[in-house]
Amino acid sequence: MLTNLAVTAAVVVLLFAAALLLALARGRHDGVDVVWGAGFAVIAVVTLALSAGDGDAWRRWLITVLTCAWGLRLAWHIGRRNHGRDEDPRYRDILARAPGRPVPHLVRKVYLPQAVVMWVVSLPVQLGQYGTAGGTLAIALAVLGVALWLVGFVFETVGDAQLAAFTADPANRGRVMDRGLWRYTRHPNYFGDAAVWWGLTVLALHHRAGLAGLIGAALMTWLLVRGTGAKLLESSITERRPGYADYVRRTSGFFPLPPKRPTPGGSA
Repeated sequence: MLTNLAVTAAVVVLLFAAALLLALARGRHDGVDVVWGAGFAVIAVVTLALSAGDGDAWRRWLITVLTCAWGLRLAWHIGRRNHGRDEDPRYRDILARAPGRPVPHLVRKVYLPQAVVMWVVSLPVQLGQYGTAGGTLAIALAVLGVALWLVGFVFETVGDAQLAAFTADPANRGRVMDRGLWRYTRHPNYFGDAAVWWGLTVLALHHRAGLAGLIGAALMTWLLVRGTGAKLLESSITERRPGYADYVRRTSGFFPLPPKRPTPGGSA
């Protein structure tokens, strides 16, 4: 298993190296966001091949299919969202702050950290494909894991679709999205990501090595809540959208909860 984990680490390095070369050819680096989703699908498929004979076939295929469905949908969504837009300002700012040559700076600040984080976060996907287990507990863990994954996938997919439809309507320009799932949490997509990952982690708990997958789920959740997710996004949005402060006061920041008071539909 350790050798196979080293192989997936090498695959992740090659994946981000290819992403960097493509970004340099395109002259923009927001494509690395597409790699974030697609990369997990690659790791799942590689692990599926490496773990042949070392785990229950049904669980290996289940984890691979669920991971690919999540990762490829996310990659497609981000790629479609970025198409036709200017470079993500986050990457422009990183380039502008480069103390010397921009490429090594980008590798240190973007590509290498994301590669390391991806490999650690993917531990449930990798470890869950090893080890065999049967009986009531193993089935219960599988059912719970799929249920959590399904809740998260629905939240993320529906939340993204609702936001896309809202922003596509010119009448909503400058307004705050507080409809549908966004009425119950300010970040249904991030909550969905976390639920998906905890579901995959539960699927890996059929053997002791799978406990290490808890590190990946915890890191993913921290990133979504306190790292590069909700906290970073909301650090400047209040300045750009005056109604957002009121939206924050009445709407849960992460876990879906009833709003604190009735809200007028479609505005804040």
